[in-house]
Amino acid sequence: MTHILVTNDDGLHAIGLPVLAQALRPLGDVTVCVPEHNWSAGGHVKTLHKPLRAWEAARADGTPALVSNGAPSDCVALAMLGLVGAPVDIVVSGINAGPNLGYDLTYSGTVTAAMEAVISGVPAIAVSLAVSDSSPQCGYQPAAEFTARAVRTVLAQKLPPGILLNINIPCLPAEKMRGVRIARQGLRVYRDELVTRMDPRGKPYYWIGGGPPDGVLEENTDFWAVAEGYISITPVQLDLTAYDAMPSLQKWKWG
Repeated sequence: MTHILVTNDDGLHAIGLPVLAQALRPLGDVTVCVPEHNWSAGGHVKTLHKPLRAWEAARADGTPALVSNGAPSDCVALAMLGLVGAPVDIVVSGINAGPNLGYDLTYSGTVTAAMEAVISGVPAIAVSLAVSDSSPQCGYQPAAEFTARAVRTVLAQKLPPGILLNINIPCLPAEKMRGVRIARQGLRVYRDELVTRMDPRGKPYYWIGGGPPDGVLEENTDFWAVAEGYISITPVQLDLTAYDAMPSLQKWKWG
């Protein structure tokens, strides 16, 4: 029996969690292990400086889960190291409320949870739904159903070692989606600015503020695919080496 680990970065009460878990159950045994609070933009974390705890919990709808005080990547590490008993065959991280496109991958708790699985030698998929504050709320069911099909395909075809799939699904009814595009990572444009405030004791504190980010809609990128109504699938490798830069750097004088 296939053992599927489901995690996320939005915690136990994320809207997409029970929908995803239910959609995956026909494929095998599903274990849910999620952080106790929202870890959006938490990045890739390995907690080494304090104890990690995990406990059994359940949503109001009855969805059972393990909850941890660690990050999403900690949840995956705990499972890989034996917390959940049976070995895990595939990790599915999501469904995230909001897209993870372009440079978001380095910040995203959703994607970095999938990275932790790949580090442990287990195939992984990160799934995000492109819902935003300015867009109408859309149902998670179409996204969950597509994720189940994607999991079935990955288990049958086998991902190469060191590769995860970052999937972004447009906020559209299933009948309006245009299909699937295998897309490269696009360029995210951030508009961050430093907001300074003073506390009651006259000491400054700071927020990273600014307008919402957007992306460059270059054809065949993840941004373009989602904007055009396609499900975007980007294969992501953990080897970050810039191989094209190596020959030039070898010619530099290093002392």
